[in-house]
Amino acid sequence: MDTITFRYLVSIAVHEKLDMRLMDVVTAYLYKNLDNNIYMRILKDSICLKHGTEKWRTLFIAYKTLGVVFGGLVTSPLYVYPSMQLKSPTEENYLGIFSIMFWTLSLIGLVKYASIAVRADDQGEGGTFALYSLLCRKININILSSKRSCANSSTTEKQSKLGKFFEESLVARRLLLFIAILGMCMLIGDGVLTPAISVLSAMDGIRAPFPSITKTWVEILSAVVLIALFLLQKYGTSRVSFLFSPIMGAWTLTTPLVGIFSIIKHYPSIYKAISPHYIFTFFWRNGKEGWLLLSGTILCITGSEAMFADLGHFNKSSIQIAFLFTIYPSLVLTYAGQTAYLIRNPNDHKDGFYKFIPSAVYWPMFVVSTLAAIVASQSLISATFSIIKQSVALDYFPRVKIVHTSTRQEGEVYSPEVNYILMVLCVAVILIFGDGQEIGNAFGVVVTMVMLITTTLLILVMIIVWRTPPVLAALYFVVFFVMEGVYVSSVFTKIPEGGWIPFAISLILAFIMFGWFYGRQRKMEYELTNRIDMDRLKTLLSDPGIQRVPGLCFFYTKIQDGLTPVFGHYLKNMKSLHNITVFTTLRYIMVAKVPPHERIIVSKLGLKGVYGCIIQYGYADSLSLEGVDFVLQVTDGLQNHVRDLFDQAQSTTSLDEEIADIKEAKLSGVVHVRGKTRFHISKSSSWFDRNMIAFYEVLHSNCRSALPALGIPLPHCIEVGM
Repeated sequence: MDTITFRYLVSIAVHEKLDMRLMDVVTAYLYKNLDNNIYMRILKDSICLKHGTEKWRTLFIAYKTLGVVFGGLVTSPLYVYPSMQLKSPTEENYLGIFSIMFWTLSLIGLVKYASIAVRADDQGEGGTFALYSLLCRKININILSSKRSCANSSTTEKQSKLGKFFEESLVARRLLLFIAILGMCMLIGDGVLTPAISVLSAMDGIRAPFPSITKTWVEILSAVVLIALFLLQKYGTSRVSFLFSPIMGAWTLTTPLVGIFSIIKHYPSIYKAISPHYIFTFFWRNGKEGWLLLSGTILCITGSEAMFADLGHFNKSSIQIAFLFTIYPSLVLTYAGQTAYLIRNPNDHKDGFYKFIPSAVYWPMFVVSTLAAIVASQSLISATFSIIKQSVALDYFPRVKIVHTSTRQEGEVYSPEVNYILMVLCVAVILIFGDGQEIGNAFGVVVTMVMLITTTLLILVMIIVWRTPPVLAALYFVVFFVMEGVYVSSVFTKIPEGGWIPFAISLILAFIMFGWFYGRQRKMEYELTNRIDMDRLKTLLSDPGIQRVPGLCFFYTKIQDGLTPVFGHYLKNMKSLHNITVFTTLRYIMVAKVPPHERIIVSKLGLKGVYGCIIQYGYADSLSLEGVDFVLQVTDGLQNHVRDLFDQAQSTTSLDEEIADIKEAKLSGVVHVRGKTRFHISKSSSWFDRNMIAFYEVLHSNCRSALPALGIPLPHCIEVGM
């Protein structure tokens, strides 16, 4: 093998991500057959090639994050100052406000999210549920009993006192799950408010050159833009997504340039406000009024949670690079420029963004800001679809229709029900609460609650999972919990003034998710306790009254170790079993996509004509079994499995007969059977069980059936009530 061939193999391995073990073999060969100097030079070239490729790949991913991760954060200058209820502001007030925003961006954005939170991923995934999952891996926080079901009971590592407290307290475990769910629901609430406030703030810029246009017309125009955006969701974003990063890149570059111009023209010494001294002076002068203004300044950090929540779509390095070198300086310069303008024009704060734009670039900036607001809205809408899809896959949310809008981008999904609910809520928020201050109050509730929930879960992860030294954990708690707690206390005063909107939406969603998950867990607990094992199945089938009927039956069960008790109920009443019966289980795996050859796993359960089938899928896989194709895949898998069994036994006496039975059953007809169980709530049940199970039954009666969601034709479906 010559040096050119080696370089070629290295290039392929790096660019195509092939197995690097091949390169180990090649390297060993070259080490034995080439001069040492030549060998070292080639090896150095290959390492540089790999690192160089990874570096450029990380930078490219960082560029892509501009259009997906940071849309909400980087467009916040559109509505921060207009959302503040300033009364005769002075130079000292504006300097204090800018100092608060600078340190909020630095501490929460740079330190908390970009440096600490991104390290708390769960197998590459981020968000509040990733933190909850980390805790579940470490300790038992099962909401049903005190048995160790989530954590590994065989571990010999000493448990922390806080971990033992959660394991021993059922109320604490349920409260922790509800907090994690509430954090995710707040992000869904963000999907309602971000499109509303972003588009409304951007479209408001049309009033400056055309004073005759009233606020009502701006609201109507904003509503029309949002309706068009939601109606286009069913076509997917793959055709226009390549424009997202250039649009947000243009916004991220142009706004700080305008900010620098404003600083030079109006107030060159603005950066003296970086000193925390101006924060203390601000609160000393304004007292309660200064505290109430925090509900507006917190909006400068809106969208920062996306750095953590979108971790699964990108990587930690790309997000950190994009924030540190583009987003953070862009926001600081933009807010500094806005503040410099407002110091010289203190009464223009209600239109604090468009007023500081020079007239020469007003219309280009209006176009860029409108496009940036639409991209930011699209990012939150797509994120909401993704959250709902993962919640349905994990059984935390009632089944809704999920459609994949792209054959190449697995993450592009669309849910008709969720889409139209979001559209109605967004338009209602604009038309009913058209005042930017009221929507800003609502937005502040979402931002502060998500931050505080993330901080709470991060503290638990530090203590229970990471075993962080108490001094560092206490320092984190004092800085961030106290800081965000002050913000929450200020924002909560705005609940009567529009802040109740996201709170109501999030609480309703949280109760739906908690009730659904609790009901599913209770149902699973019952099925595991009353499952039918193989010995029990043999006893049931030995009944002479049980008849074998022609055909192929797929019997769906959530239990992998045994059979669902619904099958015993079915057998007792039907007194028959199909010649070929396949007990089918859907298994969710924490990977993006399951390889095709691992998607369907079949096995023989030891009885004639009775088989097991496990369908594995990841969070990016479509659940659709596609009817006939699925049956064909399973029957082919059964035949191959039977052949393998007979090959191992070195016998062909009944091979042909068993394969013929499978083919004949398929031709006779295929039926899909699933259980539809209902809870019986006894009078001795606790009030919590009675109310939660009754709520689950309402949800279960009104959600989509599981079989249509799998793409199976309705005429081939049977539901067995129990």
